[in-house]
Amino acid sequence: MLNEFKAFISRGNVLDLAVAVIIGAAFGKIVNTLVEGVLMPPLGLLLGKVDFSSLFVVLDHTKGTPASLARAKELGVPVIAYGSLVNDVITFLIIAFAVFVIVKQANRFKKEEAAAPETPMKECPFCASSVPAKAKRCPQCTSTL
Repeated sequence: MLNEFKAFISRGNVLDLAVAVIIGAAFGKIVNTLVEGVLMPPLGLLLGKVDFSSLFVVLDHTKGTPASLARAKELGVPVIAYGSLVNDVITFLIIAFAVFVIVKQANRFKKEEAAAPETPMKECPFCASSVPAKAKRCPQCTSTL
């Protein structure tokens, strides 16, 4: 069992996947910083808000209306923090677009596999299976052609 585990771990696909996950996590942090630090502040300014990620809707006004999301969490007021959701959706879209561009470029550089030459086929008169034209025996029913 230990040998099987070693063989599984040492396969190229597993190592490639591990590297991809680590690089993906680092790339996700970079994009998250880009969204929260570069893209959202101007968008928040256009919307007339200072911090877009702190937008929320108060669900229960019995404890008052808190001025900030942090204060709402402190008071235990139930809120819908939709600003964080919008940040996460924009982050996802940027990551998805970046992955799309990377895959598209990687596919462009791949060598096109040479197409196998088309072999002329004929039909076996005994079993009606498709057989290469140069065949002398049918591989299905072994009759002489």
